[in-house]
Amino acid sequence: MNPVLELLFNRKSVRAYEDRPVSPEARDAILKAAMRAPTAGNLILYSIIEVDDPQAKKRLAVTCDNQPFIATAPMVLLFLADYQRWYDYFLACGVEEYCQRGGATMRGPEEGDLFLACCDALIAAQTAVIAAGSLGIGSCYIGDIMENYEIHREMFDLPRYTFPICLVCFGYPTPQQSKRELTERFDRRFIVFQDRYRRLSREESEEMYRAMHARAFAGEDRAEGPSNVGQLVYERKFGADYALEMNRSVRAILAAWSKQ
Repeated sequence: MNPVLELLFNRKSVRAYEDRPVSPEARDAILKAAMRAPTAGNLILYSIIEVDDPQAKKRLAVTCDNQPFIATAPMVLLFLADYQRWYDYFLACGVEEYCQRGGATMRGPEEGDLFLACCDALIAAQTAVIAAGSLGIGSCYIGDIMENYEIHREMFDLPRYTFPICLVCFGYPTPQQSKRELTERFDRRFIVFQDRYRRLSREESEEMYRAMHARAFAGEDRAEGPSNVGQLVYERKFGADYALEMNRSVRAILAAWSKQ
């Protein structure tokens, strides 16, 4: 197996780090790799904020669903979907007047533009994660940055056409983290389809989640609470308070983004 595939096949989220800084050279390599990631039309529809302020990291540890390890991560990068930079340049270049001369109205960034920028930002983030892994540096995605938009907007001075799509923590894993087993993934036949989407049958769904159910309910005889993986995931993830806040926050971002 070549080193790239070995790195990809063995990658896992790291939430405990050695008390060891990420060197300027490693930071530079990670950021350089991120900026070589694929990007729509070479527009680079993202921005990256290096969060070095210890107080900011402590606050993120609270606002991102109370995850203390964020505060101690040696390197934290915030990836923004960003159309503000291009929109500002359009205005500076007289695009509004140019459109008017042609009998059109200049439009602002819309929902499709946002989704495209999110793709750019996430591709850059994953490229940074792989680059870090090649240097022996672990990482963990924090999707909870999409919560508490008003707080994060103020913390990072986010303009209207930016969207905090993910936060990534980096650091050298502790020995315990390095030895931790990989989490299992679903069998490929339930995820990868040929030519078109296929909904799973009830029997296939039960087979798909059987191993997860066994792990989640091992040695437990529950008289109350969730009795299967569907109920458990709904309660702890989909229907949880943080998920409700995330959706509220995203609606607020979308309202600001799409308001003309």
